[in-house]
Amino acid sequence: MKNSECSISNIYRLDGRVPLLKAVPFGLQHILAMFVSNLTPITIIAAAGGLSQAEVAVLLQNAMLVAGIATLIQLFPVWRIGSRLPIVMGVSFTFVTVLSTVAASYGYPAVIGAAICGGVFEGVIGLFARYWRKIIAPVVASSVVIAIGYSLFTVGARSFGGGYAEDFGSASNLLLGAVTLTVCLGWNILARGYLKQLSVLAGLVVGYILAVFMGKVDLSVIFSEGIASLPALLPFAPEFHMGAIFSVAIIFMVSAAETIGDTTAMVSGGLGREITSKEISGSLACDGFASVVSALFGCPPVTSFSQNVGLVNMTKVVNRFTIATGAGCMLLAGFLPPVGNFFASLPESVLGGCTIMMFGTIMVSGIQMLSRAGFTQRNMTIAALSLSVGIGFTAASEIDLWRIFPEVVQSVFSANVVAVVFVVSILLNLILPEDMELERIQG
Repeated sequence: MKNSECSISNIYRLDGRVPLLKAVPFGLQHILAMFVSNLTPITIIAAAGGLSQAEVAVLLQNAMLVAGIATLIQLFPVWRIGSRLPIVMGVSFTFVTVLSTVAASYGYPAVIGAAICGGVFEGVIGLFARYWRKIIAPVVASSVVIAIGYSLFTVGARSFGGGYAEDFGSASNLLLGAVTLTVCLGWNILARGYLKQLSVLAGLVVGYILAVFMGKVDLSVIFSEGIASLPALLPFAPEFHMGAIFSVAIIFMVSAAETIGDTTAMVSGGLGREITSKEISGSLACDGFASVVSALFGCPPVTSFSQNVGLVNMTKVVNRFTIATGAGCMLLAGFLPPVGNFFASLPESVLGGCTIMMFGTIMVSGIQMLSRAGFTQRNMTIAALSLSVGIGFTAASEIDLWRIFPEVVQSVFSANVVAVVFVVSILLNLILPEDMELERIQG
């Protein structure tokens, strides 16, 4: 079968034509797997910045457009920006902690300014990835992903209790969160095949319906802006604060480590080969410069989505055209305000019930990456020390180990476990000798 022939069998090839009506369901499958994850970070960061529901709805509409644009750039590169791999892009959870802090400290416009600067930074270093790729070894990327999962646990717990609402921790909020989580868990146990990827969506639907009957949803806002409208460019004028920019730039490096891990796992599992330096460079450049585009539409940075990498590895559907049909659906959703208004009306407890399970999955994904890197003495030392320093030095707030450092250093590291783990693991990877005991530790 030639790739030029239009056939459903081409879904298992990177290139080749697939009948449109047969390609769309596979593309939609990818979008459904990441839809909620693409929008949830905005609701969390916006809540920390004190944005209104109407402002959040605009950002959610823009986020879907941005995810579609970024995914298409990854699939069909512009110059050296893009990897030409079946990577699905969306708003990143990696930045939730630091951008929530920035939003609370400086206001939401500072989030936009920091994302623009950080995006340019990652985009530029991505173009030169072949010169520094070896610095971010698999053990560094895996340690960072574990730290990301850990850092989001408190975010999920706050959402579970109602977010920043006045009735935080009320019985009604806890009931909503518990029901949503139970549905997610039950779906994940009972569903088969790719349907397992829809567990979050199932929990969201059931939780939302329950919230409507409990009177916690204002349905009048869903169609308040009409059926269709153009996305809003620059809904917030960016503001630039050096502390915010420096903090976010560090996390862009963390995001780069995560993207390298994601793309490497996808190429290995989905295409059955080693990733090239050109593909790493293109994927990181897209991460950075697409994040600038995202910021211009008022949204946080974008990155590759791990759940979609898992979906590729499971189904072996790697066809770029097929994935592009899903990206096209995201672009279409970006012109439909009711979709954004719907997600803006979701109670925090419903999101918490979904995300608390999702955040745990991120940590487990990091552990799996560490397993693939190998449990050598050197890797175990790097992971163990970076995680213990990162978690210990940031969780023990009553000790305040950072008080002797300048304020800008404190703003980046004192409460940011991901940044500390990233820096410590990088330093250990550079310092520790390569010829440490290499035999695997027996479990």
